[in-house]
Amino acid sequence: MPRHIILSPKAPKPPAVYSQAVKAAGLVFVSGTAPVDPATGAFAGTTIQEQTRQCLKNISAILTEAGSSMDKVACVTVVLADEDDFAGMNEEYARWFSSDPPARQGAKMPARIPGQKISIAVIAES
Repeated sequence: MPRHIILSPKAPKPPAVYSQAVKAAGLVFVSGTAPVDPATGAFAGTTIQEQTRQCLKNISAILTEAGSSMDKVACVTVVLADEDDFAGMNEEYARWFSSDPPARQGAKMPARIPGQKISIAVIAES
């Protein structure tokens, strides 16, 4: 099966070294997505809830561009800058995956980017 590079104009454009997502083998692999508002190019808000929401909005736009959707997400990787933000992230995350949630793993951000609290990557069915 061929692989297809996905680029949604409704999500922040990634640097040239990686794609927003790649569609291959019946799956959509969405890269780690920052909480950047594509309209402004700035981080969306200062709270973990606001930033989690923006990451998931960006992911939703990318999945839509790929012909998929949030209800087809099978696995999520959440990377936090501060483990103390886990409860707040989980509060917003639960609104997006309220029933039959996907598998999930977490990690701590290895490098700090000023203002960025979170990055989220997903794998979804296409």
